[in-house]
Amino acid sequence: MTQSNTENQQRTRSGLRQIRDGIQSSSMKAKKRVENITKDDVKGFFRNNAFVIFTVAAVIIGIILGFALRPYKMSYREVKFFSFPGELLMRMLQMLVLPLLVSSLITGMAALDSRASGKMGMRAVVYYTTTTIIAVFIGIVMVLIIHPGKGSKDEFGKQEKIEQVSPADAFLDLIRNMFPPNLVEACMKQFKTQYGKRVVHIKMTVNDTLFMLNGSQEITREEVIPVPGAVNGVNALGLVVFSMCFGLIIGSMKEQGQPLKDFFDSLNEAIMRLVSIIMWYAPVGILFLIAGKIVEMDDISDMGGQLAMYTVTVICGLLIHAIFVLPTLYFVVTRKNPFVFIAGLLQALITALGTSSSSATLPITFKCLEENNKVDKRVTRFVLPVGATINMDGTALYEALAAIFIAQVNDYDLNFGQILTISITATAASIGAAGIPQAGLVTMVIVLTSVGLPTDDITLIIAVDWFLDRLRTTTNVLGDSIGAGIVEHLSRHELQKDPELGNSVVEETDKKPYKLICQENEYENEKPADSETKM
Repeated sequence: MTQSNTENQQRTRSGLRQIRDGIQSSSMKAKKRVENITKDDVKGFFRNNAFVIFTVAAVIIGIILGFALRPYKMSYREVKFFSFPGELLMRMLQMLVLPLLVSSLITGMAALDSRASGKMGMRAVVYYTTTTIIAVFIGIVMVLIIHPGKGSKDEFGKQEKIEQVSPADAFLDLIRNMFPPNLVEACMKQFKTQYGKRVVHIKMTVNDTLFMLNGSQEITREEVIPVPGAVNGVNALGLVVFSMCFGLIIGSMKEQGQPLKDFFDSLNEAIMRLVSIIMWYAPVGILFLIAGKIVEMDDISDMGGQLAMYTVTVICGLLIHAIFVLPTLYFVVTRKNPFVFIAGLLQALITALGTSSSSATLPITFKCLEENNKVDKRVTRFVLPVGATINMDGTALYEALAAIFIAQVNDYDLNFGQILTISITATAASIGAAGIPQAGLVTMVIVLTSVGLPTDDITLIIAVDWFLDRLRTTTNVLGDSIGAGIVEHLSRHELQKDPELGNSVVEETDKKPYKLICQENEYENEKPADSETKM
């Protein structure tokens, strides 16, 4: 007995000694590393991370400036003048979204054969569906546990009227927008069902004789009918579907499609070089966007307890999804440190926070993933544009949470079936939410209508939506980016099977920040058609 106790004590001592030695050796290494840091190393660090440092500084200065200017009670016109540099950044980024979305998807699809792109597409869809369902689940659990809607509805201000939308028409519009009849129009407008009224004349007949009502033989009534209409904004879903099909066809055309492939490759590279220039202006724009929003917002002290609890609930849900769920998924699939990957995305995430638009952030997301995280361009060009259009984790979480919050405010008890309906509708509606600021509010109408909740109550949460919209956009961008990393890891065998394509994406990064996917001109090399893009 005493012998075994002695052995245990010796093992414990040796284990503690090993831990102590390990700590000492690592601290010695760290000390040496710190001592060996030179001025050039510091300069190199600041040079390599200049964009991120400037952007973080811009956010901090923007917040301080915004709160410093609030006591001056600026007029609406003065706030607009003050926010003008930020508005310029939004316009610059939105200018690049359309050519970037089309060129990146076409080149990405053309560089892969149909089997490889099919597998990659399936992986991306499975990832999008999984993360969106998890986000909705987190939103529902958070709102049911915290119960932010407890209390009286009287503490909210006046309500405004919200335009009614039929869920059936909304989903049909989603499918209609996937197939735009005019591609030029799709660059500027989306299809949206409007509602008109028409007078219907009904003849009343009783026992085969005309029924006389107030001296007339017929009665008239009004009915609401769906009418084709359009709203301003890029039909991203239609352009994504067209670009994917077009890219696949160009890829299958072999030598015939090479000129088109080269054209879109060059267009993509030219747009990315424009992005490099705009990125220098981004910190200035973000500073004024954030400061302008803080100056413009309502007084926080007027916010009711229910709305404050609702805001806290949404923030907690988004943080759980962004800090725990997405990094865990990345680690489980790739066995790499997710926070190193996220550190490379810092500028894209801050841009999303400033612009509150995942589409406007798309050019910066491309730069961060391809340059900082070295993700294969064939993956980013395929996954990112699709993700920015249909993968909306933050929006899905927010919509499910907000719908149940509105039910709680109205003292409306939801049964399991209704909660399930909300979760399915929120998942589907988040796909239809365009990557534009506050699009989630529009799709909220669909979610509320699906379970018979009053749609006018959306105005209860508008006061804090500008702030929560920025947070959910940041979550959406993080979800898209981590999806690109996961899809690249799962598709690594397909990507490595074609060494020419694989090398063309990665090699010579020192000489040139952006390399065309297809460098080889098949006319010069006179390769047989079968040798191209075999996977």
